[in-house]
Amino acid sequence: MAPVPRAIIAFAAWLFLTVLGLAPPAIVEAAETTRPVPRFVSLRAGEVNLRTGPGTRYPVEWVLTRQAMPIEVVAEFEHWRKVRDREGTEGWVHQRALAPKRTVIIQGAVQSLRREPESAARVVARVEPGVIGRLVGCKEAWCRIEAAGVRGWLPRDRLWGVYPGEKID
Repeated sequence: MAPVPRAIIAFAAWLFLTVLGLAPPAIVEAAETTRPVPRFVSLRAGEVNLRTGPGTRYPVEWVLTRQAMPIEVVAEFEHWRKVRDREGTEGWVHQRALAPKRTVIIQGAVQSLRREPESAARVVARVEPGVIGRLVGCKEAWCRIEAAGVRGWLPRDRLWGVYPGEKID
């Protein structure tokens, strides 16, 4: 009987570990995706476990505790999404913990929410850094958000949760 080629043994071992949810993240990150990656989504719940790998057998490294917080999906594997928060912390969450709703976080100092997308427009509210708002749309260098029931425009570069040049209607 002929010996089994090493490549077949390696593939069988990888398949076995993947089915058990024990394959190392370096292997599983290469899985195919169904939607564009990277992309922004938001947290569905007020408590989301951030794991070291794509499966419940991987330990929880962080717990994210802000419902509706924007989060960036950077990789996918089956029902698991590798995500990054605005501080750069990465980990894996189950897709059920994420919502497609687009939100943003105010960055920098206190920002003036404006009635129109221009710096001379009337201020409708002031928003603190760290406030989460719903992303309504973006027009060139400005994005319209809703925070605490107030809608207005902010420069795109003062928000985390939207890409430069991304079109949102």
